[in-house]
Amino acid sequence: MKYIDEFRNGALARNIAASIAREAHSVCHYNLMEFCGGHTHAISRHGLADLLPANIRMIHGPGCPVCVLPTGRIDQAIRLVLEHKITLCAYGDCLRVPASDGMSLLKARPRGADVRMVYSPMDALKLAQDQPEKQVVFFAIGFETTTPPTAATIKQAQALGLKNFSVICNHVLTPAAMHAILADRGGEKLDGFVGPAHVSTVIGSRPYEPFARDYGKPVVITGFEPLDVMQAILMLVRQINTGRAEVENEFTRAVTVEGNRKAQALTDNVFELRDTFEWRGLGTIAHSALKLRPAFAEFDAELRFGLDYRPVPDHKACECGAILRGEKRPQECKIFGTACTPENPIGSCMVSSEGACAAHYTYGRFKNTDIMTA
Repeated sequence: MKYIDEFRNGALARNIAASIAREAHSVCHYNLMEFCGGHTHAISRHGLADLLPANIRMIHGPGCPVCVLPTGRIDQAIRLVLEHKITLCAYGDCLRVPASDGMSLLKARPRGADVRMVYSPMDALKLAQDQPEKQVVFFAIGFETTTPPTAATIKQAQALGLKNFSVICNHVLTPAAMHAILADRGGEKLDGFVGPAHVSTVIGSRPYEPFARDYGKPVVITGFEPLDVMQAILMLVRQINTGRAEVENEFTRAVTVEGNRKAQALTDNVFELRDTFEWRGLGTIAHSALKLRPAFAEFDAELRFGLDYRPVPDHKACECGAILRGEKRPQECKIFGTACTPENPIGSCMVSSEGACAAHYTYGRFKNTDIMTA
């Protein structure tokens, strides 16, 4: 890829849209889930749904790492920072995720919580080096994309012999969530997946093969640009029309079958599977998240500070759980755009820019014409 503009060409977008309209059988309904929040954002930002025939429905999945973090995990971090007087470092979006009793990590600051926003785990490590008298904890979240940097930071902390750095590990696994979606729905109303981009650069395309083989659902891995997404939809329509269920890779400029083996090895060296982990909207899923291996236990904040986990129900008025399962659209939530906005989020899907509610709120009421008029 030389230029981003190549993947935002209006004429090409209209050509692909025409092919989709021509090849989508009028008597069929195509229910396609874009698992990744980045794809949800791209679809909303560029108005791609408006280019599709009415019988193709894009369904939002649980691919936003901030969105799937359950309330109990935020509560756990708030208890840690208030009770143990540590410094907690987290990505910016995490600070605004609603917790119990109207709290959040950001709102815990006036109560004396030392909560810092960082751009990478190495920022937290540097803070621990600069303040050896203070315990510094990194609140790690994300799918397979952000796990290797956390692993590298933990190995660096071990090499430095740091005694004041640790991690709350909330890293989760994409295939486990996809299995849960299909098992819960029994495959009903889902005809195929638009596969994640960044995640797939790490894990490769092979982990998606069971969804094609065991569930009969085609998967097309694709990039985040408008033409990437449109091409993936066309590829899924063609698979469905011919009764095929395969893993195809549109994002060949970045994704291979095997993925990034160095990143995988680094992750496997530092982390192992948790027995269970709670996801917002999906419930408790076996072997769906990671924890530190015994060799790195000294950097496990849950062990160091004796943290327990307490499940907490979502806000009664919030439909984030149903949206993450693909059962509802953001506009079907009664508080969407009224009580719940990006400035005052009630649910996690309105917090992150990758969240379905935030994407719909930001772009849903306006038509973005950048690819339509190019």
